[in-house]
Amino acid sequence: MSTPLEDAMDSLIRIFHHYSGKEGDRYKLSKGELKELLTSELTDFLSGEKDPLLVDKIMKDLDSNKDNEVDFNEFVILVAALTVACNDFFEEQLKREEF
Repeated sequence: MSTPLEDAMDSLIRIFHHYSGKEGDRYKLSKGELKELLTSELTDFLSGEKDPLLVDKIMKDLDSNKDNEVDFNEFVILVAALTVACNDFFEEQLKREEF
């Protein structure tokens, strides 16, 4: 039986590979695949966003090796950054409730 953290890691891998490889390299996300992943899996993150260049900006920020694709390592950086931001928000909300 796996632990919740192991399940979360498995989910990250499965989600990445569900979207990667539909176009080009099967181990990387193209801009189109990244957009599909973001709109399908991170709906709250993108809800209310009106910037039509948001995916382009995210792609540019993530694509550290500048190959115009997002590999798994680059994808994990996005997930980690969003997780940290959510945790920071949670902590700030808890601090406000204490007062």
